[in-house]
Amino acid sequence: MQDPTNERKLKHLRTIESDPETDRRKFYFDDIRLTHRALPELNLAEIDPSIEFMGKKLSFPLLISSMTGGDHDLVRTINRNLATAAEKTGVAMGVGSQRVMFSQPAARSSFEIRKYAPTTLLLANLGAVQLNYGFTLDMCEEAVAAAGADALILHLNPLQEAVQPSGNTNFAKLSTRIIHIAERLNKPVVLKEVGAGLSEEDVRLVADGGIRYIDGAGAGGTSWSRIEHYSLVEEEREDLGLTFQDWGIPTPRALMALKKYRGRLTLIASGGIRSGLDMAKAMILGASLCGIAAPFLKPAIESPDKVVKVINTLKREFVTALFLLGQGSVKGLIGNEELLLK
Repeated sequence: MQDPTNERKLKHLRTIESDPETDRRKFYFDDIRLTHRALPELNLAEIDPSIEFMGKKLSFPLLISSMTGGDHDLVRTINRNLATAAEKTGVAMGVGSQRVMFSQPAARSSFEIRKYAPTTLLLANLGAVQLNYGFTLDMCEEAVAAAGADALILHLNPLQEAVQPSGNTNFAKLSTRIIHIAERLNKPVVLKEVGAGLSEEDVRLVADGGIRYIDGAGAGGTSWSRIEHYSLVEEEREDLGLTFQDWGIPTPRALMALKKYRGRLTLIASGGIRSGLDMAKAMILGASLCGIAAPFLKPAIESPDKVVKVINTLKREFVTALFLLGQGSVKGLIGNEELLLK
């Protein structure tokens, strides 16, 4: 019998493939203008876009954000191709939610990607709300072990859960459980939204409790509210998922709102980042790493080389932005609001 969580993951993939409007393409980063340097005083060929993150050196600050996993050959292929490409290009990768492997053990193999990416930065992933439904520290550790991960993402998705007819919507006192895990897990914990953004109030709840990495994952890109709507069978659909399909804090606004935490927390930007130029803008607004997911899905279905091609395009765009801003390395980019066009 097919596990409902596993089946829902497959429906998500089919919905993303069949409905291009799940990527909302708001292009919020287009409103941010940067100061062009006609005399950058740099040799483009000598620019160093590399960065160290969680003790691993990355070729440039890209995270292939969490997408999928489960007991199906398609998701195994996707994760294998993503991991192979991440290793080849020296970028980070996060796996999709690993909840399914606890109800369907055969799904575990789709998350066992360390063999394809022996050296690069890998992140495990569980829904934080599952901590209110019986998930334990041991299960968090098992998720990390399965992926051979360097850290654990605990993702927040209240909108997505609210749209599902039987979603896990008990978020009561969840910050206390998140802190409990962050203080006891033997790996760093990344607190992440899935496309609606984290507010200053959200971060304030966890900033003093072991969380050192925040992925604001704002609005502007993939809408999980819309995906959940069209993943339902037609007779179960209401307008709720469509009403809230653009709900959330745009990613640039989410980064700006967390400015006061830059010295205490490391920020990751994701949600609607679609180019290396968007990455540069996100880093100027305080991010140290940039996550992108949707543009990798179709290439990952095809081959690792197709994924590598997308990564190389993003890297060239990112390096070009550094060059045109007169910055020889990433260090001069992070939080440097002097680069914004006044």
